Amino acid sequence: MKKNPSILWVTALVLGWLFDFLFWKQSFGINFAIYSILCLAGGIFILWTVKQYPARGTLWLIPPFLFFITVTFTRTEPMTVFLGMLFTVFLMGIFVISFLGGRWYKYSLADYFVGFINLVGSMLAQPLIFRSEISREEKESGLPTSKLNLWPIVRGLVIAIPILVIFASLLASADTIFSYRLNAIIKLFFNLDNLPEYIFRFIYIIFIGYILAGSFLHAGMKSRNEKLLGEDKPLISRFLGFTETTIVLTSVIMLFTAFVIIQFRYFFGGHANLVATGLTDSEYARRGFGELSAVAILSLLMILGMSTITRREGKVQGRIYSGLSVAIVALVLVILVSAYQRLLLNELAHGFFRLRTYSHVFYIWIAILFVAVVVLEILHRERAFALAAVLASLGFAISLSMLNVDSFTVKQSVLRATHGYYLNVPDIVSLSTDSVPALVDEFLTPSLPTSTHEAIGVILVCRLNSDGRVNEQTTDWRSFNYSKWAAEEALRKVRPYLADYKININSWPNRVYAPGVPEYYECQNNYSD
Repeated sequence: MKKNPSILWVTALVLGWLFDFLFWKQSFGINFAIYSILCLAGGIFILWTVKQYPARGTLWLIPPFLFFITVTFTRTEPMTVFLGMLFTVFLMGIFVISFLGGRWYKYSLADYFVGFINLVGSMLAQPLIFRSEISREEKESGLPTSKLNLWPIVRGLVIAIPILVIFASLLASADTIFSYRLNAIIKLFFNLDNLPEYIFRFIYIIFIGYILAGSFLHAGMKSRNEKLLGEDKPLISRFLGFTETTIVLTSVIMLFTAFVIIQFRYFFGGHANLVATGLTDSEYARRGFGELSAVAILSLLMILGMSTITRREGKVQGRIYSGLSVAIVALVLVILVSAYQRLLLNELAHGFFRLRTYSHVFYIWIAILFVAVVVLEILHRERAFALAAVLASLGFAISLSMLNVDSFTVKQSVLRATHGYYLNVPDIVSLSTDSVPALVDEFLTPSLPTSTHEAIGVILVCRLNSDGRVNEQTTDWRSFNYSKWAAEEALRKVRPYLADYKININSWPNRVYAPGVPEYYECQNNYSD
């Protein structure tokens, strides 16, 4: 890389300018995916020119990377898009810090933390260090420096500008059309009113190019010799005695066992036992859902922490500790089932919405992570927990993306409405454009009850009259989003069937009247797309 540093600087600056081109005054869409690919390709190209190639293990990061950048312009549901962007950046970071070594799958949590801290440090300092090293080597070698001399360029511009002004003035006086075009160009590029904007954009272009150069330098210079923390010697010495740990874990097992027994009696035992406590299904579900989630997470942290700091002498103590861990995990899984049942009760009482969908998927993956942790404990592969946690996190994000949260919410809400429950129109209206194709499909289903069919029609009318939020045409390709395009196409298909619905746009929220129904529905224009 030191043989031809100009490739590094030019590529980094071009990528900085491309950031401005793709994102300035543009909403997030396909531009994020394009820029992420360009950054990855630009880094690989720079390192390829100096014969540095990604390790085989690092290449396994590319498929999930491509999946998540696709999510960013095919969904508009906030959590899904956020996770898509988050894991895109996370995977790119892992790609950089393990570019030449490729041992990311052997990292511990400490390796991830230290690796990203070092990467941030390289982004801020490595370009300056690299430039100073090049200057020092050039001076020591006695060879001519490759520094670009700007003074001849400056002198040439100083001489050329007044000459150009004279000739341009004469030509503008000679031809009216040329004068008009020249004035338009001058206003476009030299509008003093936009000078603060130009300065700001120039500064962040330089800054982005700078941190990208630091990332590329980190990948090429600091990613080969991956000395993993705690691989040869434990990062934290085991200071807690086995007796103390046994007392702690046994006490927790006794407490969890008592809780599970009560759960079997009052919850798993049937609705009649629950009524005997004086609580309704809704009250019981709402009362303990968050607490049980916290118990599960804290139990996982406790098992991992105790495993790290507990001294175990001999196979017997190791087996006892593994047995206690298995018992706690088994009890926590029962508690997770209880929390899942409470979630179902909450949905039965109040309907289906995003947060409950997130919780459904979360419980599945946290249960898988618990099982993985206990298996790793039995196999004495505690270091692999970080990989299990990363894979579970990726699985959670991928599951939400594949599920299409808002579309799933629509289908479940409509199914619930067909069984006599109320369809919450304002809540469904507030969903993102991911929900629109599912709404259209449900609206065109002939077997729906009339009340449900008309309620869905009201939702679609609200979407069509949402100040252009849904049905406006995307004017710039950089902001293209497939979900918004699909919503536009679906609404265009169903628009003729909504002619009999009337909307009062002078009220707030807007009021929609379904055909033959004197009552009205209200639109709640808090769209999340």
